[in-house]
Amino acid sequence: MSNTKYLGYYFKVSPVQPAVEILVAELGDAGFESFVETEEGLNAFIQKEDWHEQILDGIYILGSGEFEIHYSSEEIEQVNWNTEWEKNFDPIIVDDICSVRAPFHTRPDTTYDIVIEPKMSFGTGHHETTHMMIKHLLKMQLENKTVLDMGCGTGILAILAEMRGAKAIDAIDIDNWCYLNTIENVERNNCTAIKTYEGDVTLLEGKNYDVIIANINRNILLNDIKQYAKSLNSGGRLLLSGFYQEDLEMITKECTENGLKFNDNFDRNNWIAASYDL
Repeated sequence: MSNTKYLGYYFKVSPVQPAVEILVAELGDAGFESFVETEEGLNAFIQKEDWHEQILDGIYILGSGEFEIHYSSEEIEQVNWNTEWEKNFDPIIVDDICSVRAPFHTRPDTTYDIVIEPKMSFGTGHHETTHMMIKHLLKMQLENKTVLDMGCGTGILAILAEMRGAKAIDAIDIDNWCYLNTIENVERNNCTAIKTYEGDVTLLEGKNYDVIIANINRNILLNDIKQYAKSLNSGGRLLLSGFYQEDLEMITKECTENGLKFNDNFDRNNWIAASYDL
């Protein structure tokens, strides 16, 4: 591996989210194997032997006109993934109660300390939506609750739910990298109540939960809210994020039509994390 050559693509994106999430999904399908989120967008890496001149031709988001995206590329001899990642990941602390850090960070003095290695998955706590979902979970009563983390990414929210006393948690993601990364992070944090699955909302048939967490994106949420409502126990709570302030009305309308009542929401840089009760 010491002589493996890579091509690095450096994307500057506006607005950064959800464009970066879409880019990772599309580039991953095209053969890119590692990603590093940056303040401006995304760095993506592919082995030279897997690269071809038309590698970006099928990347829909680049020509969609929905985002402003510029990129450059270069050939590089090697990539030290740990170095690349460490440059772009600082530990975070939410409400002085919950810390999210990498194994190489010093443990802070917090009640809940989550150790993760995100690799190609989302959910370091840095993104507004993950940060706000952590805030929701920190103020909720989770002891002996059954919880679903839909679109689990790194598994960070499922891990926090167990730390907060949930007795059984299902973590589901359609992306194989996220599925595998969640398994690793669950083990890393010595969790025993989390079961991880690879798939989509169809896995919820016949299952019920006290709390459902879905940090995905607006269109998927709108499509899946009906199933979330079916899978929520009476008196249960649904936490939704991954959408903007201007989308809150349509999200709430869909929830209301499925018997859910708006409770409250956090907002952070125009991103929303809302809670609904059944």
